[in-house]
Amino acid sequence: MRKAMAGVALIAALGLLTGCNDDDKGDGGGGSKEASGAGSSAHGGEHGGGESGDKGRDSGAQSDEAGLQRAKRKVTLEVTGEGKAAQPIMYMLEGGPYYASQLPFKKEKTLSLTPAQQKVGQLVTIVPGSTKGSDGMLRPAPCTITVDGKKVADNDDGKDPEGCKYKVH
Repeated sequence: MRKAMAGVALIAALGLLTGCNDDDKGDGGGGSKEASGAGSSAHGGEHGGGESGDKGRDSGAQSDEAGLQRAKRKVTLEVTGEGKAAQPIMYMLEGGPYYASQLPFKKEKTLSLTPAQQKVGQLVTIVPGSTKGSDGMLRPAPCTITVDGKKVADNDDGKDPEGCKYKVH
């Protein structure tokens, strides 16, 4: 239990430190505890993977102000199971943290990485919450992170209490 709490604290701390990107502060779906109107209306939100809320930049532009290329990465977070998680699912995907509890859970987002983010990586995490196992005991739900169709992280079918984390480059 201490390892699980330490893992959650570490992931939360890392997420707070890397959550400086304010391109999209929408609710992220899945029942965010944050006020969804405050962040998404200020920047126009992101619909269908476009860059409509990208602070007035041309929606077809693929580079930042200095003319450097941004990389697009399609990220999928997934937690399997049925019903409702006994503890909320916490995830960080370009901002956050966000919370959800309904299983199965799936969140997809196309990240637009700056050259600096491509070099050091953009942290993406998911703490899957607990579900009842076949023996009645609470166990971490299975989670996976997929980037551009390739599975890059999982929690060994719920055996790793720290959840899933990955730096997207």
